[in-house]
Amino acid sequence: MRSAFRQVVRSLAVFAFPLIALSAPTARGQKEPPPEHSAAHSTPFLVEFRNAAPGVAYVGSKACQECHGDINQSFMKTDMSRAMSLPSKLKELPGLDHPATVKHPKANRYYQVYRRGADFFQSEYELDADGKEVFRDEQKISYIMGSGANGFTCLVRRGDYLFEAPLSYYSRTKEWNLSPGYESTDLSFSRPIEGDCIFCHSGRPQPAEERGGKFKSPPFLELSIGCEICHGPGALHVKERRRAAPLRGNIDRSIVNPSKLPGWLADNICMYCHQGLDARALMPGKGYADFRPGTPLADTLAIFVLPIRRGEPPGDPLLQHFVPKTLSQCYVKSGGRLLCITCHDPHQQPTAREVPAYYRNKCLTCHTEKSCTLPLRARLAKTPPNDCAGCHMAKQSVQQISHSSLTDHRIVARAGEPLPEIAYHMTTPEFPDLVYIDAIPQAAPAPIPPLTVFRAYSQLVQLNSEYAAGFDSALDSLAKAGSDDPAVLTVMGLKLMSADVPRAQATAAEYFARALAAGSPIRRISNCLRRFRCSLARRRTPSPPSSAACKPILTRPGSTVCSRRCTLLSTRMTTHLRR
Repeated sequence: MRSAFRQVVRSLAVFAFPLIALSAPTARGQKEPPPEHSAAHSTPFLVEFRNAAPGVAYVGSKACQECHGDINQSFMKTDMSRAMSLPSKLKELPGLDHPATVKHPKANRYYQVYRRGADFFQSEYELDADGKEVFRDEQKISYIMGSGANGFTCLVRRGDYLFEAPLSYYSRTKEWNLSPGYESTDLSFSRPIEGDCIFCHSGRPQPAEERGGKFKSPPFLELSIGCEICHGPGALHVKERRRAAPLRGNIDRSIVNPSKLPGWLADNICMYCHQGLDARALMPGKGYADFRPGTPLADTLAIFVLPIRRGEPPGDPLLQHFVPKTLSQCYVKSGGRLLCITCHDPHQQPTAREVPAYYRNKCLTCHTEKSCTLPLRARLAKTPPNDCAGCHMAKQSVQQISHSSLTDHRIVARAGEPLPEIAYHMTTPEFPDLVYIDAIPQAAPAPIPPLTVFRAYSQLVQLNSEYAAGFDSALDSLAKAGSDDPAVLTVMGLKLMSADVPRAQATAAEYFARALAAGSPIRRISNCLRRFRCSLARRRTPSPPSSAACKPILTRPGSTVCSRRCTLLSTRMTTHLRR
């Protein structure tokens, strides 16, 4: 019985996820209060920088070059500065004058990437039994996302929308292959670029909403990561420095300087993009663009990780930098003074040849030559020689991205070193099954808004069915409180559709109608509803629905088949709502 309950609840979360976890800022009429630890509550913990205040405008990195040209030149050589680029980047790769072809391992689909004149394209096609093309969908590549350190993926633009392309380039193997997540299903050109993704891969994106892939025009005011990502909006600083305004004290507070912030607040800037994966849930009424360096990340976003259990294997290093660092003896014994910027200077990046000596010098700011118990002769015999980071912070393969590896940020004295005891005691009474990692330290604990908790559990239940009860509890709590959030209303409707009780269908329709009134597009509800019904049909019938029937509505936008499906679904949904 418990297993069936978990399966239904997990289905609710999975198929409604585009509406829930990282949904747009609070819809009209939302009754959820703002976080209690925002604004004035947080002030006593801050070194206040005036540009962190609401209303200070962004100016773009070019304005910074007037005075900081040398820093800009150094930064432009880093991977961060190349996180997003134009398709001309592909000219660096040989062989695209002829198509590179990849076949999907689980579907009769072929994908190609190639160059035609000055432009680059990707296409998807299918072959019949005689080897003839059934269809071909060709899309022009508009942007490249990724620096190339591990690889990069391609984005296509259709009208106001951005979507990921099926093929990505992997630097380790120097080949094109399926984009992450495309190995298990045919996503075609239908995976939208979401707000949570694009804000960490570009400078100043303009998503029209946090989910769905819709963007304003132009999609980017600044294409790649720039100065204001870490220093905050620069209009105030530029204005005062151009007129040589006198400083107020010994720190220029017109622009955030991370090195002058309390350590936890400086780390918050890095955590915004470098810590996540388990659950990242926006606060009510907040979007990713609302976070400003110099303010607590918890005012915008709650980040949760699953608690570590004894005996379990180490997790994937992807976007897991902050938590492993805090489990290092270097962090513990320094009283938390080991910050991200202790070892990393975002303005410069050593070359592969310089890396061993560069980070070794960082280690020697706290340690000495005698700190290492391995004889110098043995250290020099390694390749590369005397490489502190290579030995104590070994690289791990990334499970979710093929052909990729990242540095394990838990610094160990020797390979196989067990986790410290504190690793198993990171939960709190409020969240006995979660670790809330961006809570404001030393502040009076403030309850996390129920809508944020609901968004977090909607992500966690997809990783582990044990979180189904937490998800269901958070959902019921919001429903009883009369939440007008469209995601909550939609999921309540889906939940009722799976319930065998009187008037369940009629009540579900009422929830869907309220979701539409609160601002949820009928296309999203229709898609969510159809996929959920498909899931129930798979469990209830010996012969599950065909894969074609359960494919996302957006598989081939604009095609006759897609248009008919969308029209039929919208008609059925409207009829159901009117009953």
